[in-house]
Amino acid sequence: MKELKNMFIEQTDKTPLVDLNYISGELLLSGKSIPINAPRIFEPILDWVNEYVKNPRQTTNLRLNLEYFNTASSIWLAKIVKALTGISKAESVLILHIYFPVEDFDDIDDIKDDLSPVIDVISTASISVGLKIYGTDESGKVLKESMIFI
Repeated sequence: MKELKNMFIEQTDKTPLVDLNYISGELLLSGKSIPINAPRIFEPILDWVNEYVKNPRQTTNLRLNLEYFNTASSIWLAKIVKALTGISKAESVLILHIYFPVEDFDDIDDIKDDLSPVIDVISTASISVGLKIYGTDESGKVLKESMIFI
């Protein structure tokens, strides 16, 4: 099987930084995601993820550190998460890392409500899935963290 190449896309004022590292299993989307043409940005990412799930690392970390994303982006993010939950290696683990402003972090029930579409997707996963949330300040520094067990 041909080894999957890493994918790196620079951040713009409307699109996120994308850093998908096959060797480490670290998948990062960071910044703002308000693209005019969401499929143009997200189709290559989803294609990469669909290849990745065929031969994933034992632990996959999906880090969604998006300060803002629009509805079109959220649909594509759900597709990416759904694809990752399709990893079929029983010993594999998927950990979703989601970052919020620290002021939103104090009400964990609100965060769970905000994440309910993601929780619905990962609740049917055939592999172990963890959801870790982080409270960050304006500079992105993590001030609080918590693990939500699904």
